[in-house]
Amino acid sequence: MIVALWGREQLAEDTVVEDSGGWGGITLAYNARSPAEVDAVLAEAEAAGAKLARPGAETFWGGYSGLFVDPEGHPWEVAHNPHWTLEEDGAVRLSAD
Repeated sequence: MIVALWGREQLAEDTVVEDSGGWGGITLAYNARSPAEVDAVLAEAEAAGAKLARPGAETFWGGYSGLFVDPEGHPWEVAHNPHWTLEEDGAVRLSAD
């Protein structure tokens, strides 16, 4: 598990959330092994009833991500970070570069 901290305003903007004070300031994330997997997970979530809030696209930090909101209103980022290695068992290894 990796915890990433963002400023509340930055996170609200990135996750396309209207922060009127009731939002918890948390976004869950699914880490994918490739941009193609990001797109596949987003499509699967949308087919299951989630609302696509941001389609997959290149990011300012050098990765690729998109976002969906589940039926209960929770935002989920689906991201591929080329600086992280996802092991076969799902463990994440951060690169030093």
